[in-house]
Amino acid sequence: MSGRLGITIPLPGVPLADHQDWLRRLVDLGFSDCWTMETTGFDAFTPLALAAAWAPELRLGTAIASVFSRGPALLAQTAAGVADAAPGRFVLGLGSSSETMSQSWNDVVFERPYARVRDSLHFLRRAMEGERIDTDYESFSCHGFQLDRAPAQPPPIYLAALRRDMLRLAARQADGVLLSLVGAADLEPIRAVLSEAAPDRASSTPERDIVLRLGVMPIADAERCRDLGRRTLAAYLSVPAYAQMMEWLGHAELLAPMVHAWQSGDRRAAVAAVPDALVDALFVHGSAPACREQLQAFQAAGVSTPVVSLMNLGPGAYDVARVLEEMAGAGPGR
Repeated sequence: MSGRLGITIPLPGVPLADHQDWLRRLVDLGFSDCWTMETTGFDAFTPLALAAAWAPELRLGTAIASVFSRGPALLAQTAAGVADAAPGRFVLGLGSSSETMSQSWNDVVFERPYARVRDSLHFLRRAMEGERIDTDYESFSCHGFQLDRAPAQPPPIYLAALRRDMLRLAARQADGVLLSLVGAADLEPIRAVLSEAAPDRASSTPERDIVLRLGVMPIADAERCRDLGRRTLAAYLSVPAYAQMMEWLGHAELLAPMVHAWQSGDRRAAVAAVPDALVDALFVHGSAPACREQLQAFQAAGVSTPVVSLMNLGPGAYDVARVLEEMAGAGPGR
């Protein structure tokens, strides 16, 4: 692989305490980045704090840290800690996450997500510079807060974006954009919005960083991969923001049978109705060398940092070490 290549940590089936040797191996294989996520696993920051010490060559990023699950001051403190541990190597990726994660799991009202992301971006810019904050924002207030130890190198801030408004905000005010569940063909309208929103930045150097997390299933059993892909997509597309993204990208007609079945309460039929063509477009699957070729195709379509997210196909489904070698181009599939 040429260019940047990221991976989601923790790796599947590997305890966090055992990641030191794995991170060293990733560096040797040519991986440039480690990115985390917050769903039902670990938080987005703890694995990066360990990686900061264990693999000082890697760029580290959150994809994403939710602006709802922490108060603004705590989010600034947590980010400042990782930025201090990995000076110049940490990217703070922010997003709104979802109503389920915010409200059902954390008992935080999920409202005005665009305003909350925008205000958090503005707040964190100031906080990371060591400024004292005493401001009523549209979506929250923060009074009398100042970091005692603002990072010497404030981290760049990337925004997770699904549709036009958030893409425009990312283009105009953030340092990069974080994408997920996007096919190579979908990148053209997304890049067009980014360029139109900030034409001056589109022509500047360095080029805007587009980070795309890709679910990767490195086995040759296509039907097994598609089954997991269908189940994953059906769960995501039950979230209104993702369903609206698919509609914006022109996939509404393709997904209409799935949406109808889900809304009628027939979850099994909804999963079965997810088209194979969409699974193949949004997920990377096949042999490890075939996965590497698909990752390269995403790079050619405009993704500056593809991030591999190895999906759990069950114990023993694939050898993580061999897969990483072959996807990076260092193994027998090179």
